[in-house]
Amino acid sequence: MKKLLIIALLAYCSKGFAQHFSIGLKAGTNISNFIGGDFSDVKKKAKIGFYGGGYLNFWAGKNFSIQPEALISTQGVKIEDAGTITNYSLTYINVPIMLKYKSDGGFYFEAGPQAGFKISENAPDSILGGTVKDFFKNLDLSLGAGIGYHSNAGFGIGARYLVGLTKVGNFDPSLGDPNFKNSIIQIGLFYTIGTPKK
Repeated sequence: MKKLLIIALLAYCSKGFAQHFSIGLKAGTNISNFIGGDFSDVKKKAKIGFYGGGYLNFWAGKNFSIQPEALISTQGVKIEDAGTITNYSLTYINVPIMLKYKSDGGFYFEAGPQAGFKISENAPDSILGGTVKDFFKNLDLSLGAGIGYHSNAGFGIGARYLVGLTKVGNFDPSLGDPNFKNSIIQIGLFYTIGTPKK
């Protein structure tokens, strides 16, 4: 009898927790560039990449939630100098923590900070000044905001803009203004398992 009561209690608690907690997967396209700094002598072009990973969603009331994520993200920029285009590629593990407001109709708005941890880079010798191996910093901080739609079936679509708070790397200030930062537009799809009932 005691075992049955314990099992019933655990099942009830699990059901209650599931109504306030969900997990999901997401993936999509990055449109990245650098902002700020001195690029007056060259042309910057956006670089197309991707992102993908998972997230948790913790509900606080009917419409508000907190959503931490862990995403692999490929970013960077294309720089054209004297007709030659050089690709600067970065791969991060990004950890955004978004505060979300979801309307009863399924549309949502989100905003929050993100920490990015560099796991690889490809920065060939260029106009940035000689060899730029390990030029990019290992930590990148940014702020993000986005909008989207989340259906009752768990599927959703979203768009997010992230603007860097810290400069991308350390290079010689004598070569120009080094204080450029990441800028990323993300557009993608996601699927939530265990969407809380409202």
